[in-house]
Amino acid sequence: MASKKEKSLKNKLKELPTKPGIYLFKNSHGDVIYIGKARSLKDRVKSYFQVTADTKVQNILAETTDLDFILTDSAKEASFLENNLIRRYQPKFNLRLKDDKSFPYLKLTIKEKFPGIYLTRRVEEDGAKYFGPFSPAHQARKTIHLLNKYFGLRSCEEAVPGKRKRPCLEYDLNLCTAPCVGYISEADYRQRAENALLFLEGKTERLLARLRQKMKEAADGQKFEQAAQWRDLIWTIEDIKRKPKLISVALEDKDIFGFSRKGEKVSVYVFQMRKGRVIDSESIFLAKKTSINDSKILADQILNFYRRREDIPQKILLPFPPHDQDKLLEEMSKLSSKKINLTVPQRGKNKKLVELANKNAQIIIMRKSEEKPLLEEAKDVLGLENPPKRIEGFDISNIGGLETVGSLVVFANGQPRKSEYRKYKIKSVAGPNDIACLEEILRRRYSRLIHEKQPLPDLILIDGGKGQLNVAKRVLRQLGLDKFPVISIAKKEEIIFTSTHKQGLKLDRTSPVLKFIQSIRDEAHRFAITFHRLRRRKRSFESPLDGLPGIGPKRKAKLLSQYKNIEDIKKAPIEDLTKLIGRLAAQELKKRLTK
Repeated sequence: MASKKEKSLKNKLKELPTKPGIYLFKNSHGDVIYIGKARSLKDRVKSYFQVTADTKVQNILAETTDLDFILTDSAKEASFLENNLIRRYQPKFNLRLKDDKSFPYLKLTIKEKFPGIYLTRRVEEDGAKYFGPFSPAHQARKTIHLLNKYFGLRSCEEAVPGKRKRPCLEYDLNLCTAPCVGYISEADYRQRAENALLFLEGKTERLLARLRQKMKEAADGQKFEQAAQWRDLIWTIEDIKRKPKLISVALEDKDIFGFSRKGEKVSVYVFQMRKGRVIDSESIFLAKKTSINDSKILADQILNFYRRREDIPQKILLPFPPHDQDKLLEEMSKLSSKKINLTVPQRGKNKKLVELANKNAQIIIMRKSEEKPLLEEAKDVLGLENPPKRIEGFDISNIGGLETVGSLVVFANGQPRKSEYRKYKIKSVAGPNDIACLEEILRRRYSRLIHEKQPLPDLILIDGGKGQLNVAKRVLRQLGLDKFPVISIAKKEEIIFTSTHKQGLKLDRTSPVLKFIQSIRDEAHRFAITFHRLRRRKRSFESPLDGLPGIGPKRKAKLLSQYKNIEDIKKAPIEDLTKLIGRLAAQELKKRLTK
């Protein structure tokens, strides 16, 4: 019988498209443990679940609890993205590509008098023109050979002019024009280099037409080996024209946003490119009834995205203009010291990047549409009779028993309803006793709801372990609500205690239900901490002068600006106090402080 983990993985396998991309295996902590590329994601990942004696595959599956993927436009793009992400995440089961070795590029030293063409694995800001990357690597070597043969460019490090008296073998093979011995003028060589540059930039229509004609003539003359050579050259040239989108030789930093909407479901997808490489991606999914238009949603999500980050690039590519762009830029300028440029590309590589981000956003919506609704899943996982459409979460906050407070947060249909949040000052408990404080606020809350005949929640969530759960059940039983569903979640181990899981329920760390429960618990904690800090801050401004007859805020401020503390005020002559706050107030103050 298949385990729960196997069923979950096989369900995710069904979501995979038969399109190129990369796939990511993750463990129970959400860490990426293996990254691979595929022409067909579904077929490639499916192969891992076949019976195999491969110990590496067995070890990967033993640790895998989640699958994810990113779509690309081609298998070649997938190999580039795979390389970038392996170098970023360093997955434990990816043995190759972890080092700094990268795909090869071509370097045309256009600033030199006699430019050369070279293979390199590093792009630098040195004035040269870079092209690539190339995959597989032999495509780069083929291209150099092509440039040597058709344009006579050198690929050696020989000095020009050099000490040679005669050219090397490359000249005899018609692979170089021998500038090192002065067989070609600087002007003629420069013209050849500029033609080669046009070729590398993809302006190759006339050249391709000639090569196709030569291939046809060779094939018609039954010179099949020669025809195959022309064919390989054509493939190389066409390959150069298909410039990769996920790697840029410009070493630029930019984020690329994609957007998709289907009814109430909205997905935003972001590629993050740093130093010319897409090194990460993130998806944002929203599912709620809203009349907000797409441009407003996009603007809100851009701002939310960068509020969580310190690394904001200067260039951000968008699928369409965001709502009130000037205001958005003003808000973003508060988050970054750089000038931010929001661009909606209309053509070229940047537009294709945005389109790829849009495709990934569409896939997110398709995947979410096939998932069981979160509240339905929560009902099944927690053993509830009905989906918990309304959840009330509680937390207690204190430090050393001082200024203990409680908080109540309300989630309706999976979303926070902040207008119904409540704060509680603890009245009946002295000292640090969280369980007694919890008992007080639960009793106050549900006694009131019963008395006012207000609707009760579908689920109560308590921050804590068995002790907190037991006191909650006792309070509810005493109020005649003993069958009411209540759960608690313990920190550190994140174990959930319920009436049916008395020893605790430990969900997978990637479980949407666990993440949902954690979000409610964390919101209750945040709200309690905020209130607690406010109380402590307020208390720090309190003084024995508060409440004394004739001493209002202004006189209090005068006294505290003149005297360091109450003892100094007690010792102060009545005449000095009279000058400061008046005779009657000074007399009353002296009388009260000397009691």
